[in-house]
Amino acid sequence: MFDLERARRETPGASRVLHLNNAGAALMPQPVLDAVKDHLDLEANFGGYEAARMRSAQHSAVYASLARLIGAAPAEIAVVENATRAWDMAFYSIPFAPGEVILTSQVEYASNHIAYLQVARRTGAVVQVVPGDESGQIDLEALERMLHGRVKLVSLTHIPTNGGLVNPAAEVGRLTRKYGVLYLLDACQSAGQMPLDVAQIGCDLLSATSRKYLRGPRGVGFLYARQVVLETLEPPFLDLHAATWEAPERYAIEPSARRFENWECSVANKLGLGAAVDYALRWGLEQTWPRVQALAEQLRLSLLEMPGCTVLDLGRERCGIVSFNLRGISADQVRQAMLAQGINVNVSRAPSTLLDMGGRGIQDLVRASVHYYNSEAELERFLQALEQLNRVRA
Repeated sequence: MFDLERARRETPGASRVLHLNNAGAALMPQPVLDAVKDHLDLEANFGGYEAARMRSAQHSAVYASLARLIGAAPAEIAVVENATRAWDMAFYSIPFAPGEVILTSQVEYASNHIAYLQVARRTGAVVQVVPGDESGQIDLEALERMLHGRVKLVSLTHIPTNGGLVNPAAEVGRLTRKYGVLYLLDACQSAGQMPLDVAQIGCDLLSATSRKYLRGPRGVGFLYARQVVLETLEPPFLDLHAATWEAPERYAIEPSARRFENWECSVANKLGLGAAVDYALRWGLEQTWPRVQALAEQLRLSLLEMPGCTVLDLGRERCGIVSFNLRGISADQVRQAMLAQGINVNVSRAPSTLLDMGGRGIQDLVRASVHYYNSEAELERFLQALEQLNRVRA
């Protein structure tokens, strides 16, 4: 049986706020807070360089923990400032020639798609969007039809920012392996929410953040690069951490995935990320993932019964992100009304997933994202607050 009491006891913020913005930034558990604060205290008392040396073993252990989380080797892991930087370092390392094709999905995140367009403009590469199937997920049959000799990369968002859809990442991986195409997976919303195994998924590159479902601090993320692939990629910029200056006219790039890092970083945040990963592994993603799904489905079913509420989630498999709108009440009004009652939700807007939301005629929506430490009583309180808002606006 899931120990909800323990999960909430170890989450200081759970007693202060009803937090349904875990897809934005989840509430940190106490061990993560302790790891970050303890290192900041160490820096304050002994100096930043000295504190880093004192915690060198714990620093190295972060790579091992991240490797365990996704089924990789520690040398295949880079820790960087955020998920966007992790994704960028991977994507901008890939050399594209005129006419080479980047395949992506209908629900791609804006930051990624903007990068595709920029690289296409610079290099003459071509961006093609694989349509969604009747459920909204990437159409695997269409993807296979589009995989041909000029395709250089398939780049996929695993879980889009604006709804409950989970793309079939492993099925996409089977196709990219079959056709020998590079595969970059944006796992920003899936890391920490569901079990991930890069060997099973078949991706060559994977980026993720600390602050969302992993429950780590803001300002840190990580990148996975499969060993045989990273050896072929030169990062878009290098420093004395990513490479060694061997002679006046020669440098050597770091052989591991740390070639994607740079020297300056927040050691406290990196240790916090490691603590968050260790905490998630102690709970077990196989235990927490079904609870997240069950809570989200409970919330969806209740919202479907609410007058004037439209649930906007797509996909065959769904996650902890629940998206909806209330008739006659803007998404921003819902967010503000909930905030006034100590309930955190977020708003997703069309530009963040332009192809998906624009294609469905949605300008914005309310995003309520649950985590395993949320209680059934909290969901009931949230629903009552929405019903009250509905009555006031009626």
